[in-house]
Amino acid sequence: MDFELSENQRLLRDMTRDFAAREIAPLAHAMDATGEVPDALLAKMREAGFFGLAYPERYGGLGLDTVTYGLVVEELARQSAGICIMVTVHNSVGYYPVAGFGSAELQARYLPRMAAGELAAFCISEPNAGSDAAALASTARREGDDYILDGSKVWVTNGSRARFFVILARTPGTAGHRGIHAFLVERDTPGLAVAKKEDKLGLRASDTVVIALDGVRVPATHRLGEEGGGFRIAMTALDGGRIGVAFQAIGIGRACLEEALKYARQRETFGRTLAEQPVIQHKIADMTTELEAARLLALRAAWLKDEGRPHTREAAMAKLFATEAAGRAADEALQIHGGYGYVKEYPVERYYRDARVTRIYEGTSEIQRLVIARQTLAGRVG
Repeated sequence: MDFELSENQRLLRDMTRDFAAREIAPLAHAMDATGEVPDALLAKMREAGFFGLAYPERYGGLGLDTVTYGLVVEELARQSAGICIMVTVHNSVGYYPVAGFGSAELQARYLPRMAAGELAAFCISEPNAGSDAAALASTARREGDDYILDGSKVWVTNGSRARFFVILARTPGTAGHRGIHAFLVERDTPGLAVAKKEDKLGLRASDTVVIALDGVRVPATHRLGEEGGGFRIAMTALDGGRIGVAFQAIGIGRACLEEALKYARQRETFGRTLAEQPVIQHKIADMTTELEAARLLALRAAWLKDEGRPHTREAAMAKLFATEAAGRAADEALQIHGGYGYVKEYPVERYYRDARVTRIYEGTSEIQRLVIARQTLAGRVG
């Protein structure tokens, strides 16, 4: 089994590391405080190709494999998880439904614009449909050659900046998985509006909004996949998205570990640095071991996806373990800092807040355990 990265993978990882340290890190604290991302930074990210990571080269993207994509995501999250989630949503659940299920005409028309940095958002969650995605109530009523969409979507990442929305809605009168459709909808479509921007605990550089749908007329040609195939499209997209979240969590956890190491080497108590004290060394050992294990799980899931092999269980395992490991790393890093870790002067306070949501979005830890158990009980072992 070869664990070595290719020369190209190392090159892209290192280029991302340099870019993030130079362009993102100096702005991370201010972006967290204000919730605003400078246009100049977004322009540099577009120029560097971060919004076209997963998009095929024929549409102007970089066409990265999933393993390389994960390495890039980890480096972005290490400096700003808020910036990272903007990139990952656009390159995963914003991209997969269009690239995998859109018509050739839709792909040719929209993927070049998306690869160039016109952001995409994914709209599945609703006020009464979160983990139970099949309970969504937004409707898509067929009217001639169009569908009319009505309803409300919540927790929409990139919502205030997005030019395109992948929206899930159902035929009126249907229930459960049946009757759900997926659509690609442009931002300026009449009836689609940002109703509210959330004021969040963490990931504050990333915008999260409520989207209102009031008589949104969408051509039937903008339906993704077959009629009634929306739920399968969403679940397929989430499999890939969860791999990205795993790498994001590893990046946050790694930042926690690095800050803990730096502080422990400098801070002295009882005549010794914290790094010389066994109780702190044990914390460092646990953080290091868990993050390395998380990375291996994420790389395994990414490799399976690149090989075109089933990866639902592995994506769920990677997402579950990596996000919980990141949470523990954030908690231990803050503990090592003591009272200083609780103030905004030190970055571990931000990492602590950013890590928490990774156990919630794109499937809670509880949902990941259900996915893993069901896949294993169905015979998917090893």
